[in-house]
Amino acid sequence: MERITEQPSNHRHLDKMTTRQLLEGINQEDQTVAIAVARAMDQIEALVDATYTALSNDGRLFYIGAGTSGRLGVVDASECPPTFGVPHELVVGLIAGGDSAIRKAVEFAEDSAGLGWKDLEEQGAKAGDMVVGLAASGTTPYVIGGLSTARAHGLSTGCIVCNPDSPVAENADWPVEVIVGPEFVTGSTRMKSGTAQKLVLNMLTTSVMIKLGRVVDNRMVDMALSNHKLWARGSRMLQEKHGVSDEVARDLLEKHGSVRAASQSLTDKK
Repeated sequence: MERITEQPSNHRHLDKMTTRQLLEGINQEDQTVAIAVARAMDQIEALVDATYTALSNDGRLFYIGAGTSGRLGVVDASECPPTFGVPHELVVGLIAGGDSAIRKAVEFAEDSAGLGWKDLEEQGAKAGDMVVGLAASGTTPYVIGGLSTARAHGLSTGCIVCNPDSPVAENADWPVEVIVGPEFVTGSTRMKSGTAQKLVLNMLTTSVMIKLGRVVDNRMVDMALSNHKLWARGSRMLQEKHGVSDEVARDLLEKHGSVRAASQSLTDKK
């Protein structure tokens, strides 16, 4: 298969560039990423709708990946509970080599074709769930094996890759191929490819959570009130919608535990 992500950079002699030249070159390449994501919109839409269907029917969403791709999946999954108030087990990020690989690479973990499904099994993955493989190259054995076996067990499969016609995409019911082209530093897929995957992950979970009713208007009404900033944000939401004071808003948040519940209590009084 053609691995565009491994092709030589469009920029030469990086080691001779000034700081400004390096920054402008990186920025020039980064500006192409959103355009590449836009070209994949039909595929992204299909993946979002399939994921929404799975979660609407008591399914769960799993990400499997290695290296940068795996870390991005873990980050996206970990942000869903505080942002949307969903259980931690609803969206799960798995990385080849386990949690220790989030901070430090585990050599050759991604080369095990059987480890992906083993990790999914340990998390209770079952028919009706959605598994999204994350692999910039589209050739990671951990992801290929995980998707292939998951599909055989009746799970829906998707992927986010940055090369066309890859083995990972072949094992995905709902593939997303974001072709960003060669990296600024040849082969460094933590750059444009990683940015593209992060953008698509943002689109995926945000859209699904909105469709599941976890956002009202444009507000995160189910967010976890886990710090002073979020308490202040929740209070502002109630003040703006219901015209109450900050003191009243905070008392209601303390009593009901969420913006949604506090807002509903005010609506019920009317």
